[in-house]
Amino acid sequence: MIAHTIITDKMVFGGDCIAKIEGKNIFIPYAIPGETVEVEIEKDLGDYAYAKIVNIVKPSPHRVIPPCSYYGQCGGCNMMHIDCEEQKKLRVQMLSDILEREGINFDSENIEVVEDSPLGYRSRFQFHSGGLMEKRTNKIVPLKNCPCATPEVNKYLSEVPYEERPKGRVHVFGVEKITSIPDGYDRIIIAEEPVKEKTNCLEKNASKSRKTVNGRLLKKQKQIRHRFTGTVLNEHNFCTVKLCDKEISFDVQGFFQSNLKVLEKAIPHVLKDLEGNHVLDMYAGAGTFSTFLAEKFKHVTLVEHNRDALVYAERNLIGKSHESFGVSGETWIKHHAENCIKTHGAFDAVIIDPPRQGMEKEVCKWISNSDIPEIRYVSCDPATMARDAAYLIKGGYKLSKLYLLDFYPQTSHIESLSFFTRVR
Repeated sequence: MIAHTIITDKMVFGGDCIAKIEGKNIFIPYAIPGETVEVEIEKDLGDYAYAKIVNIVKPSPHRVIPPCSYYGQCGGCNMMHIDCEEQKKLRVQMLSDILEREGINFDSENIEVVEDSPLGYRSRFQFHSGGLMEKRTNKIVPLKNCPCATPEVNKYLSEVPYEERPKGRVHVFGVEKITSIPDGYDRIIIAEEPVKEKTNCLEKNASKSRKTVNGRLLKKQKQIRHRFTGTVLNEHNFCTVKLCDKEISFDVQGFFQSNLKVLEKAIPHVLKDLEGNHVLDMYAGAGTFSTFLAEKFKHVTLVEHNRDALVYAERNLIGKSHESFGVSGETWIKHHAENCIKTHGAFDAVIIDPPRQGMEKEVCKWISNSDIPEIRYVSCDPATMARDAAYLIKGGYKLSKLYLLDFYPQTSHIESLSFFTRVR
């Protein structure tokens, strides 16, 4: 192969640096902006190509030795070769660049960072037969330790040999903030998925899946039936954590944030200066934000298409004035939004926390045309957030504040919190 000596340009979303060879854009993993490196083309896709570093001629002053023996093999981290302060600056710059591509100029210096420890933070994992997937392959890396994992997860990895860990996909959640595990037990839940065909019905899953705590099979099942959906909550998946002095319950096999320390710091920002009569929690999940919103608003409306998640939201909001809808955002707008407003009054604010796809088109259009004064948008994908932001701004909103929620240090993953205010 032919080696090319180049100087890397900026880092782009995804964590690769770009450079040009004979006018063609080249994407280079594990590089840092401004480095002189020798690279070889690994994959040429016509208009652009991917290259690998074969020699670092002049390293960046921000290059460090990764504190993980699996780095570059494991498919998790991709920025561990960069010092932590520079990592944050690069993530902020990537967020600003993505907004700029949508025609939104928000100076990176005005993006605030919500952060905590760059290591030992990750409480939630999906292991595959006891390890993590190797980068760009289906091979499994048999971890014995992960610098990003919480002490609880690392205790499990160190004490349970790889060969003795459950096979298949396994959900692991371990952190000191778990309150649903009795004293004397490790604060970790290991939840195996059914080997056979999966189903969304928790009632069916209860008989098929094996869930363990500290390696012990849980045999007794406590069940809670959701009053609206009829879905059964199986205690084998059940987890409760303490966040900002409130207990939040959720399904270990469902989605929940992995970095609880940053989540605790982010919640006050989401809620800042919000109060009133009626608030909308769109894509509410297990009702984490709604649990806190219920203290600041007379009534909370939750919309979440995953009815299993609403089982937990109902539990978290017991005794609070609320109404939950187990439907998509589009369906809620078509069939329920108008009646919600008639019954409980206009919305004073909306919290939006969508999946990676961002808001549904119908939801984005409805909110843009609404007269809701305040929008707080929590995003796990800056590209779809920027797309939605451009639509909201066109509809008469101003992007007044932007935070980088640094949930995943050592990676290029970017989450954010945006404040949108209706321009009068």
